Amino acid sequence: MTVTPFQALTCPLDGDPLSREGVSWRCPAGHSFDQARQGYLHLLPVQNKRSRDPGDSKDMVAARRRFLNAGHYQPIAEAVNRRVLAATPDNTLSCLDAGCGEGYYLRQLAEAAESGPELALLGLDISKWAVLAAAKQDKRTAWVVGSNANLPVEAASLDRLLCLFGFPVYQEFARVLKPGGLLVQVDAGPDHLRELREIVYPELRSKPAVDNVEPEGFRLTSTEIVRFDLTLTDAGAIADLLAMTPHLYRAKPEGRARAAALTELTVTVEVRLTCWQRHPTQTG
Repeated sequence: MTVTPFQALTCPLDGDPLSREGVSWRCPAGHSFDQARQGYLHLLPVQNKRSRDPGDSKDMVAARRRFLNAGHYQPIAEAVNRRVLAATPDNTLSCLDAGCGEGYYLRQLAEAAESGPELALLGLDISKWAVLAAAKQDKRTAWVVGSNANLPVEAASLDRLLCLFGFPVYQEFARVLKPGGLLVQVDAGPDHLRELREIVYPELRSKPAVDNVEPEGFRLTSTEIVRFDLTLTDAGAIADLLAMTPHLYRAKPEGRARAAALTELTVTVEVRLTCWQRHPTQTG
């Protein structure tokens, strides 16, 4: 199995294909983007940013890296890999992780496919800190700072697209997937991290039910619930779990203090894995 960087990138300013010239990527109109020395490419124009430093902070990325590299969410990665690698094409399988964070799930996919197809991988995140961390850990994959709302990817160029705990933009996802390509989506279930939420919030709000309304351009192929108990036996792992979630910033100081006092915690991990297939007859 060979892992190569995905190459079918486009200019974020005009949508034309980018071609590589040394450490620079250029479009026919002359827009140029230099690859950072760490190996990633910044394709998020300043006019498309909603803040100076969008996405996860440096501290959140570091917490997620420690937590995921410890293997705590390995069952989720295994479930994703099974879906991605089922019925793979005969040629190279191209896959984008849209909202890749520090790259854990693409690294797990590369390891799972050791005896399988060749992979062309692309990880994209709006956080430069996440992409930087991913590029430092894996040189085989293309890493890009960009936005799901305007993917710098050629139309109909991907076999698989991952959106894991992220923000799906189905119109863009449909555009970049090949007809018949697969979107693998993971979302938190109603009981996900319930025990932690009970500690940091004075009361829990019920999560809205998730329906299976098919996004335009897709049809539902399967759903799966991944659920298991996770026991954390040190304060550092508990702190990392809280820091990598929105609950760290949503909780009040007294709730964060209760979590910081914990030295052991068992939580329920519950996620919904949904697979959507790009309509085979649609293009563009």
